[in-house]
Amino acid sequence: MSAAAGLLDRVLADADGGRPVVLIDGGSGSGKTTLAGELLAEFRARGFDGAQLVSLDDAYPGWRGLAAASQAVHRDMLRAERPGYESWDWAADAPGPWRDVNGSAPLIIEGCGSLSRESAPLATTSVWIELDEAHRKPRALSRPGDIGVFEEFWEMWAAQEREHWRRNAPFLLADVVIEVVPDA
Repeated sequence: MSAAAGLLDRVLADADGGRPVVLIDGGSGSGKTTLAGELLAEFRARGFDGAQLVSLDDAYPGWRGLAAASQAVHRDMLRAERPGYESWDWAADAPGPWRDVNGSAPLIIEGCGSLSRESAPLATTSVWIELDEAHRKPRALSRPGDIGVFEEFWEMWAAQEREHWRRNAPFLLADVVIEVVPDA
């Protein structure tokens, strides 16, 4: 059984017949996006065709926006009335269009800052992915789309992550902690 299949079993049990809402948090380069994509595929393979994935990369209002996107998770994405979020146009460095979220379909939100004191009670399952910075940094800086871009902002972003961790301790809020074994 894959990690995503096992996680989905847990998510469905936690949802207890209700709408599954999964938050996946961890440091940049820890594997959140990969796990979220695998979990989405597993949802769909089991007949949850309407399952949706929101990546906070689409919602951070620029390189200084971790806290703002974290607030948007509980304030906008998980609210009862007209859930969604204002996207960010990275090319224009400006706000993008509003993106609706289906408030009744299974939802995965992944990204640094997704799991906070405010968002945790709104999720059925929360996940923290643990990997040390020495292994995360080269992974993050070598991702397609981030090569030659993220390195300039790494320290600023890492400081925002540390502040999020200090304020929210998402690793303690998580229902599931996944410790990534670094490649040898």
